[in-house]
Amino acid sequence: MRKILVTGANGQLGWELGQLAASYPQYEFVFTDRSVLDLSKPDTLDAIINNIAPDAIINTAAYTAVDKAESEKELAQAVNVQSVEKMAAIAHQRKIPFITFSTDYVFTGNATTPYTTDTALAPLNFYGSTKADGERLAIAANPNTIIIRTSWVFSTHGNNFVKSMIRFMKERDVLNIVSDQKGRPTYAKDLADATMKMIVALDNGQAIKGIYHYANKGETTWYEYCKKIQSIVGLTCQVNSILTVDFPTPAKRPGYSVLDTDKIEKELSITIPHWENSLVECINKLS
Repeated sequence: MRKILVTGANGQLGWELGQLAASYPQYEFVFTDRSVLDLSKPDTLDAIINNIAPDAIINTAAYTAVDKAESEKELAQAVNVQSVEKMAAIAHQRKIPFITFSTDYVFTGNATTPYTTDTALAPLNFYGSTKADGERLAIAANPNTIIIRTSWVFSTHGNNFVKSMIRFMKERDVLNIVSDQKGRPTYAKDLADATMKMIVALDNGQAIKGIYHYANKGETTWYEYCKKIQSIVGLTCQVNSILTVDFPTPAKRPGYSVLDTDKIEKELSITIPHWENSLVECINKLS
């Protein structure tokens, strides 16, 4: 394996992979954004990818506007379903690894114990259903597809909960944050690290395929997460806890979307950092 194509270079995960690239001099990385590889146009992917001629594809690009997906259905499907299926098929044809990312939103949120990689899918919103369809069709097009489901992603780059909360707490006197949705935050830098460990393992001949979960250790609610951000940054805004019913959104959110990460930890022999430690690291870099 020599040349790795990474889509979504300007997203949180794509950007973090870009930061890591220098640590992997054995690989030539080709980072593409929407201007080069536009996942809203699935029919254009064949020619572009075959022209790049990669030895592996890491697809970090996705349509992630959860609420907007309820009205931008065709666009969400093109990016999250048709293009993912197309890239899986191209990788199958070229006999190269294909890694793509999915979400905790493929589950109903009715569970009380962490979701394993083989839990039945039952998404609550259209975004979640596009990610579930993308998973299914990618594996059908290419049985060697690798899918990494993740949740609540944050980083120093791009738009995310951590950066939004810091901004809001500086601008406002009072914030109302939902306290009855529980999940595992994920630092995109840690996820990028695990993704590259997976690439190296594949390169070394380890048999890796199918579905994995990756999120930082520990579970929390959006409210507790916000309070932790507040305490690290040292802001004085009043943060109130509210229920999901008090904050209606176009797309329903799962009440519980904690992911079980045992499989990826065992197969890659990795220790996943706790979200609070990674949050401190991220906020230190931001400031």
